[in-house]
Amino acid sequence: MKIKTRLSLTFTLLSSGALLLVLVALYIAVYSFFVADFYNRLGDRVNLASQVYLKADELAADSLIQVQDEYLEKLPDEVIRVYDKDNMSAFKVNHNIYWTKSIIEQVRREGLVEYEEGTRKVVGKFFHDNQGDFVILASAVDNNTPRRMLVLGEIAGSLFIIFGVLLFFVGRWFAQRALSPVDSIIAQIRLIRSSNLHMRVNQVKNKDEIAVLIDNFNRLLAHLQNAFELQQTFVANASHELRTPLTSIMGEVEVALEKDREPKEYQRILSSIVMDGARLQETIASLMELAQVDLNYTRAKLSPVRVDELIWELDEQWIIRKGAGMLRIKLADLPEDEALLTIPANKQMLYIALNNIIDNAFKYSNAKPVILAFEATEAWIRISVTDEGPGISKENIDRIFRPFVRVNKDTMVAGSGIGLYITVKIIELFNGSIRVESDGQNGSTFIVEFTKPEEILL
Repeated sequence: MKIKTRLSLTFTLLSSGALLLVLVALYIAVYSFFVADFYNRLGDRVNLASQVYLKADELAADSLIQVQDEYLEKLPDEVIRVYDKDNMSAFKVNHNIYWTKSIIEQVRREGLVEYEEGTRKVVGKFFHDNQGDFVILASAVDNNTPRRMLVLGEIAGSLFIIFGVLLFFVGRWFAQRALSPVDSIIAQIRLIRSSNLHMRVNQVKNKDEIAVLIDNFNRLLAHLQNAFELQQTFVANASHELRTPLTSIMGEVEVALEKDREPKEYQRILSSIVMDGARLQETIASLMELAQVDLNYTRAKLSPVRVDELIWELDEQWIIRKGAGMLRIKLADLPEDEALLTIPANKQMLYIALNNIIDNAFKYSNAKPVILAFEATEAWIRISVTDEGPGISKENIDRIFRPFVRVNKDTMVAGSGIGLYITVKIIELFNGSIRVESDGQNGSTFIVEFTKPEEILL
């Protein structure tokens, strides 16, 4: 059963149940009102009979019937009897209905009695007067109440059926309207294939559970896209990057073996082979690093990582590699709450990403210091790495994060052009962002920022 149908039925059952309770309560209330009204009408006859009885010496014996016919509406099979202190009937009336002594005595004891006797309703009342105590009993058949309740029941049943059907269609419309974003999501998901993982599900206007679902699904797509791109990059570029230096080495060796050459020529050839071998070694190392990142990317286990502690670990490494003072750490006033210094990440992969940025900065700093600044607030954690190199032109800023792209090929700086590509993939995995600020002449600043959403569902 579809969710729309299930919601419609649930809404109909709940609403119909509430409506049924209201109708039953109304039915009982109306029935109670009719019964109480009939007893009140019998009570009016008792009170009228008491007034007539007090003036019995001045009135004829049939005065009660005459007054009753003149001032009160006739009730079906109506009977009124007045009993004196000796339980004798005070008026002679033409009917065969009498009450037993036990009933009369019960009225004397309780003062007022109301009860049903078969199809008849009876009201008895005790009166105390200076002329003597007496009991009046009035009885009649309530034919109207059952008939009225039958009509009311038919009306209530019809309303219940009509509103039940109406509630189902209203619930169906409401469920369809509420779940219309889900239909849109399903339609968009059907269009996503491995060849277009860049597509994203459009976000809805309301910030509800569906918006959270879309956010997490889009985050999953981003992870899958990055994983596929890493794999495709490795396959597409590994053969090319490995073939080029190997071809160069084989060419130099073949040249050297063609004939005897001078020692200087052999030295030149060997130097060229060493350079190509170093390039091949670095390329293999980068490709292996890419493969390792790819492996961890698809199954990275996240845990709280103190970014400030990670920065000090990087500082210790670069002191060993470059010497003290070459990597200058600048820390802003850090918050006392440790949670504000922590992000969910994989420590090893985050270490690789930040280390690649620092390594890239040293390559182009011309042996000058590199500055690493760290800031943390309730909203974000920001790491910036600034070098004193030649800078990066605006047209090249977007290219430096592509695989195997080097924008300064005219320099003697070693590198495979894959480090920054790996870096950006890792940072995006941990819901961060990276950007570059440079005027193209005097140094560059790489800024990594991790925002802190209220809730990240991984």
